[in-house]
Amino acid sequence: MVLHALRSTDCATLTEITRMTGLSRPTVEGVVEDLVAAGLVAEKAAEEGVARRQGRPARRFRFRAEAGHLLGLEIGVRRVSALLADLDGRVVGTQTRDVEETAGADERLERLRTAVTDLLRRTGVPRSSLRAVGVGTPGIVEADGTVRLSTALPGWTGLRLGERLRRSFKCPVLVENDANAAAVAEHWKGAATESDDMVFVLAGLSPGAGSLIGGRLHRGYGGAAGEIGALHLLGREEAPETLLSTTDRPLQPLDEQAVAEVFALAREGHRPARAAVDRFLRRLVHDVAALVLALDPELVVVGGWASGLDGVLEPLRRELARYCLRPPRVALSVLGEAAVATGALRLALDHVEKQLFTVEGTVTARR
Repeated sequence: MVLHALRSTDCATLTEITRMTGLSRPTVEGVVEDLVAAGLVAEKAAEEGVARRQGRPARRFRFRAEAGHLLGLEIGVRRVSALLADLDGRVVGTQTRDVEETAGADERLERLRTAVTDLLRRTGVPRSSLRAVGVGTPGIVEADGTVRLSTALPGWTGLRLGERLRRSFKCPVLVENDANAAAVAEHWKGAATESDDMVFVLAGLSPGAGSLIGGRLHRGYGGAAGEIGALHLLGREEAPETLLSTTDRPLQPLDEQAVAEVFALAREGHRPARAAVDRFLRRLVHDVAALVLALDPELVVVGGWASGLDGVLEPLRRELARYCLRPPRVALSVLGEAAVATGALRLALDHVEKQLFTVEGTVTARR
């Protein structure tokens, strides 16, 4: 209680902490001394001018956000990213490394470890300072961090990702689906800060979605909630390779660069490319509509490729109004490419807050 009170303010005197917590003054004084000894609280030095005018001022204490650090990691198809933050969630450094989309699990994880090592070295933060690591990755992720199924990354299905990463860190490692992590990020400091019932759509080769219901992340029974990329199996056999093709043959290879070229051509007025983008958007709208009908969210946030498309909001709004009984608000992602790593960071922060501050009801808590 004392630590939580100090974290919620710049600094406070013993009297102010007593008032905030409702604890007795002797109890507060003893707890503060213990927290100072543990390195989580520091006494704030009085300003010299104030001390001279008022005599000896009351001692003031502050929470030491620098006493520990958190990592938010994204493992993507073409890149790995790391965010380093203090115990207040303030980002103190970032690092990104490109990776070939054909890279195997070992190579991809080695690129991630290198990025983390470089980030810690550059910021001067020792690895021993890490309190928790959050990870966002494509695929269906089980509670222990095992990737049960992933079609996006080679060698990822069945990978004990949590176990592999825990060898590199002496702190808890929490693994989450990338769309789920992005939903948490947008709710924390993005487009959905005012919405506890929201859906985040990660539009990509195989679109996925993460959702918050009543402010809590909804994973489903086995972690597969929001896998809207599989909806084409239910009677709509056209795959993204066909939808995004500008010829009568499937788009091969189907990767982000090839898709970006189709989108660029569409913006320039190329008719086959515009038709391909329209087909892709119609599929995306149908997938999102199915989720909206099931969950009735207040807000849909769109990230991934679609967030970079001109005019994507209006078609989404129009079609959702056509299909849905109560159309939700639609917004583009505020966090963009940083959404997944930011959500992974929030996952780590929730874990630390539960340990240090006994905060309950966080959006990423697993049942």
